[in-house]
Amino acid sequence: MTRPDQNPPLVPRGLAQAGAYAWRILAVLALAFVVLSVLGQLELVVIAVFVGLIITALLSPIVSQFRRFLPRGLAVALGLVVLVVVVAAVVAFIAGSVSGQWQSLAAQFGDGLGEIQRWFEGPPFNIESADFNQWLETARQWIVDNRGNLAAGVVGSAGRVLEVVAVLALAVFCAVCFLGGGGGIWQWALRALPQPTKARVDGAGLVAWRSFAGYTRGIIIVAACNAVFVCVLLLILGVPLALPLSLIVFFGTFIPLIGAPIAMFIAVIVALAAKGPVIALIVLLGIALLGQLEGHVLQPLVMSKAVNIHPLAVALSVAAGTILAGLFGAVIAVPVVSVCYGVARFWNQTKPADDPEAPLDAIVDPTGVLAARPMPD
Repeated sequence: MTRPDQNPPLVPRGLAQAGAYAWRILAVLALAFVVLSVLGQLELVVIAVFVGLIITALLSPIVSQFRRFLPRGLAVALGLVVLVVVVAAVVAFIAGSVSGQWQSLAAQFGDGLGEIQRWFEGPPFNIESADFNQWLETARQWIVDNRGNLAAGVVGSAGRVLEVVAVLALAVFCAVCFLGGGGGIWQWALRALPQPTKARVDGAGLVAWRSFAGYTRGIIIVAACNAVFVCVLLLILGVPLALPLSLIVFFGTFIPLIGAPIAMFIAVIVALAAKGPVIALIVLLGIALLGQLEGHVLQPLVMSKAVNIHPLAVALSVAAGTILAGLFGAVIAVPVVSVCYGVARFWNQTKPADDPEAPLDAIVDPTGVLAARPMPD
């Protein structure tokens, strides 16, 4: 019972706590909206920094090996030369191998769709040919109605060649800075923070970099394995255009969940048109086996330490990234979520000392990350 000299609270305790959480959540969402809006205005800069980080993640092991017997500047320059040579060789190989085959690929894909249409026209579906023609006519009419916008988009894309060159130049410059003195840049940014917050942020940065670099290297390995598997399978079965199809699979792997299945569906359709339903079924079974191999062997083996998030989080992050930033958002969604998750876990598992001037050793760090200093250049 309430004593006579005590007034009952005007707001129930549960409602007060809910309100306190609510305005804090709204404040965080508002901050996130502002940050995303600013990043949207700086889209080209964000892309350049992201590409620069990818280059850094790929070249840092090579540069580390070169630095054993070369100065830092020469090691970075030699690493960039190696990257340029490898990329040029891959582009030349692709151009020489698939030159003139894309039209054949489109024709084979169209024949495969026609074969599927004929199946659906028979039992048990019995879909009339007029329905397919109506759907195709609707799609054609949409293209005609929007040809102005499509043409403007093509012209706009052609006009952005200079922007692409500028972004690539800025990305290479960022990579040179990160490779040449990334640790120094990070320590300079930490100078404004007090101890022991500085130490925790330092460890969180190391966790973020490990997650991002591990994901970048891992996804390339997984994409290459997928492409090689598909190429070998199609060559064994005698399916034409094996190299272009494997390239589609390679690039499709960079879009989690949906990229690789779409690319492999194209391979099945081409196999259906070129070799018939039996070979197409074998290709489909081989792709299903590849999916199991990737999900249960490649992903855990290559990326388990870098990406430790639930598949539902992957699906939701890809969907949200696609809505917010299109194809670029779908590509960066998983590494961004992985980095945020890793940083949040590290922050919750570490505890600063009571003394604000405490040294680094005073941080309680069960993860052992802080003991891994210094941060790699």
